[in-house]
Amino acid sequence: MSGTPDNPTVSSSLGRALLSASLYKRNQGRVTRQVTFGAIALAWCLGVWRLWQVLPAWTMASGSTAGPAATDLGLVRFAIPLAIAAAGIWLAYRLVNLPRFAEFLIGVESEMAKVSWPSLGEVARSSLVVIIMIFALAFILAAYDLFWWFILRAIQGFR
Repeated sequence: MSGTPDNPTVSSSLGRALLSASLYKRNQGRVTRQVTFGAIALAWCLGVWRLWQVLPAWTMASGSTAGPAATDLGLVRFAIPLAIAAAGIWLAYRLVNLPRFAEFLIGVESEMAKVSWPSLGEVARSSLVVIIMIFALAFILAAYDLFWWFILRAIQGFR
């Protein structure tokens, strides 16, 4: 049964795939893989940047910024997020080159090539129709609201 934790070949093949620098089907689904890698890496780096912001100011822990210990702690404060960012970028690079995920992205790019995209004029006309319909429906709902407001005020006035 593949994918179980007690199967060492599955975990070793995943480890080899993550440590490998080879590209799976290099020229297929290239744009989709690059965009996916960029999105994953950007999200990861934003998380690391936020982590760096909330890390305690280790350089101020001793009460003074003088001395070699304070500069070493400052270096560590920058080195840890940089190491985490580098590891995340490498994992994002490897993720888009794993065979199953790469096959999915290749399929996405081939399907996107089949899409018939509207022209700018068609988009403008369709948007105009939608905006006009929204205003027309808003007018109709306002008219119904006013109608029932007058009816209910009249009924309340008869009491």
